[in-house]
Amino acid sequence: MLSWYCKPSLLEDLQGDLNEYFERNLKVKGARRARWIYIIDVFKFFRLYTIRKPEFINILIHWIMIGSYIKTSGRSIVRNKLFSAINIAGLAISMSVGLLMITVLVDMFSYDKFHENHSRIYRVISQYQFLGAKDNDFMATTSIRAGKIIQESFAAPQEVTILQRDFGGDMQAGEKKLPLSGFWANESFFNVFTFPLVQGNATTALKHPYSVVLTETSAKKIFGEGDVVGKILVRNGTQEYTITGVMKDVPRFSHMHFDMLGSLSTYEDLEKNNPDAWKWDNMWNAWVYVLLPEGSDLKNFKENLDKLSSKEDQTVKNTHIELAIQPLDEIMMGDDLGNQIGTTMGRTLMLVFGALSFVVLLSACFNYTNLSIARSLRRSREVGIRKVIGALRGHVIGQFIVEAAIISICALIVAFFIFLLVKPHFINMQPDLQELLVLDISPEVVACFIGFAVLIGIAAGFFPAFFFSKINAIQVLKDASSMQVFRKLTMRKVLIVFQYSISLMLITGTIIIYQQYTHYLAFDLGFNTENILNIRLQGNKAELLKKELSELPEVKGISQSVLVTSVGNYWGNSVKNPANPEDSAFVFANLVDENYIPLHGLPLLAGKNFRALADSATESELIVNTEVLKRFNISDQNPAKALGEVLTVNGKELQIVGVVKDFQYSRANAKMGTKEVMLRYSKHEVEYLNVKILSADLPATYARIESIWKEIDNVHSFEAKFFDDQIEEAFSGFSASLKLIGFISFLAVCIASMGLLGMVVFTTETRIREVSIRKVLGASEGSLLYLLSKGFIILLMIATCIAIPATYLFFDRIMFPTIANHLPLDITSGLTAVFSVMFIAIIMIASQTLKVSRSNPAEVLKSE
Repeated sequence: MLSWYCKPSLLEDLQGDLNEYFERNLKVKGARRARWIYIIDVFKFFRLYTIRKPEFINILIHWIMIGSYIKTSGRSIVRNKLFSAINIAGLAISMSVGLLMITVLVDMFSYDKFHENHSRIYRVISQYQFLGAKDNDFMATTSIRAGKIIQESFAAPQEVTILQRDFGGDMQAGEKKLPLSGFWANESFFNVFTFPLVQGNATTALKHPYSVVLTETSAKKIFGEGDVVGKILVRNGTQEYTITGVMKDVPRFSHMHFDMLGSLSTYEDLEKNNPDAWKWDNMWNAWVYVLLPEGSDLKNFKENLDKLSSKEDQTVKNTHIELAIQPLDEIMMGDDLGNQIGTTMGRTLMLVFGALSFVVLLSACFNYTNLSIARSLRRSREVGIRKVIGALRGHVIGQFIVEAAIISICALIVAFFIFLLVKPHFINMQPDLQELLVLDISPEVVACFIGFAVLIGIAAGFFPAFFFSKINAIQVLKDASSMQVFRKLTMRKVLIVFQYSISLMLITGTIIIYQQYTHYLAFDLGFNTENILNIRLQGNKAELLKKELSELPEVKGISQSVLVTSVGNYWGNSVKNPANPEDSAFVFANLVDENYIPLHGLPLLAGKNFRALADSATESELIVNTEVLKRFNISDQNPAKALGEVLTVNGKELQIVGVVKDFQYSRANAKMGTKEVMLRYSKHEVEYLNVKILSADLPATYARIESIWKEIDNVHSFEAKFFDDQIEEAFSGFSASLKLIGFISFLAVCIASMGLLGMVVFTTETRIREVSIRKVLGASEGSLLYLLSKGFIILLMIATCIAIPATYLFFDRIMFPTIANHLPLDITSGLTAVFSVMFIAIIMIASQTLKVSRSNPAEVLKSE
């Protein structure tokens, strides 16, 4: 009781005295009476001077002080309108980027959380290594064989589900036909993932061959309302499938999306005569997910995967497949893996966006710090008076933190409206972002916004608060200008240099990226792409559409191919040199017809083009680029001598009839762009028609071609793009990065310029008497302008000397080594950035210094 009511400052002495009396009474009066006397004395000392202050009074005083802080801060903000406006505008601009970042993170962290066991689901990923050389990075896919062995032989997983790509096509019921896409999946799919079925049994829905599960939307589009389990769907007009279930639509925040699922046992039946489908190194088309029990030893599971790799590697020569696991919760923002099952944000983009957001926020916080310290002489007297009348250091800190938090809350209101304006433009920057993000405002997001604003306010006010809390009250009231801290305020110079260094880096980086982007769009691919329209056939017969299109006078040529090169599509075959059977390699390929080479203007270095073959003819010819001759050392790499040589492609011997000049098979910035490439002849395997158009009105010609498509196919939408537009789309990520960094650069320059304006205003106001005296003594307007601005110009030059070399070093040593065919760095981008920033800064400086230099000395000095 004594410890409960007694003041901490009196407790030790009082308790010591009571203990001494207790020891004395214990000897004289006995233990029982000594205890009673001790208890009575404790109650006797329960007096006003010994009672500690109730906790609620401390809380009440604390809240009263906060109210005082708010009132005082409001007055300070209103009294210093210009500086407050600069701080609010700077924080608002930067916080709008922060709000974007928060909503993006909220969306990203929402992915796959609807699965009941999301924290225990892992994806098996794989890395291909041939002859000890690692193939880029891990792939999201792995082999069906690996999934089967894990399912059958591993004790650790609770459930294992395997998904295989390319279950899709035209699904027909009666007269109703609908194109749907999905995956082959085994019967454990619904045990691993939480996709509730509204019709059918989840345990058996994907068990039997030729079973299909539809989403609710797909089922309604084909059958309307009602029970559809047991009904028949015909896929691509050939094979019948029985509907065994209908599941709820896939939630928006799912990393995989599909219209239907087919039983994996169906795929096994269809591919039973294809041994390649079940090979250990066929790791490009299947995804394996495992549901592990709670508390599983992930290290032990990885060791079992390593043992599996060591065993199965023996089935494929010179090849090692490394297996690992990736948590389901990290798929959307984890490592940038190849062969993703759907669109992901990726760790790199999130880190870049996060870093840029942090830089802009830091710049705005520095603005606040800089302007607060710049006003130090004025605010120091206020702090000195506060300390004289009893304010403690904590009170001063609280005052400035609350003032910064109020400014931050005001900035949040402005930032929210900027966020609403920017949000649709941000989402539309890239098609992938439209698929991934919603950026809706919810109560949770609003709470995050407010917490974020308070946090930014504390961060911005932290340094000024501690700066002013250290002020000596007597010295500052006696002569504030004599204090060393006010005579040598180098911190604000450092902050100005930092802000403009960041601004220059961002602008220079934006210019460099823009130069690279335009370079890649105009890059010489080695063949012609102008006015070539690539039409995706979607299962339609090529000859029928070619016949209709050839009648248009604007169509000057038509070829066919299995893919569109130079936009990031890859396909190839295993190739062996019969002269050296041990030598094999993966060679990129495209299946084309006899019109492909002349239509695209691919230059033949030797040999001839493909000759047209009858439908029943067997493939026998091959056209390669010079890299293939180098790779297999064919005929001393002489194109003319290589004609007639034979290569084994997927077990089929094909004769080289032509050698084309090397061309860009992949995107222009890809390292593997001009590697080994071959063209194979095929009339049946065709995915695209390449249509050469010569028209004065391309949109009208496009519309006519679309109308022809609709006459032939009224089920599938018309998917056709001009080759140049596809190349531009292939660099949409580049374009999005350019827009994002350009936007951030603009904000950084705005914030830095506003901060500079505030600093110039304050400096010119404090030196107005000096300027007036100099004018009386004969100083010219030009000399005064130089005097007032030279300090800021020197700081900008220092920022330039830091920023430009750092930016060039970053691109030359870090960025450019990862991309191919880039433009060399030149000085123009750096000079453009410097001149742009200098121009804005000089306008800011000149607008204020001219005003002061033209002031009337008599008005300024009349009261001196």
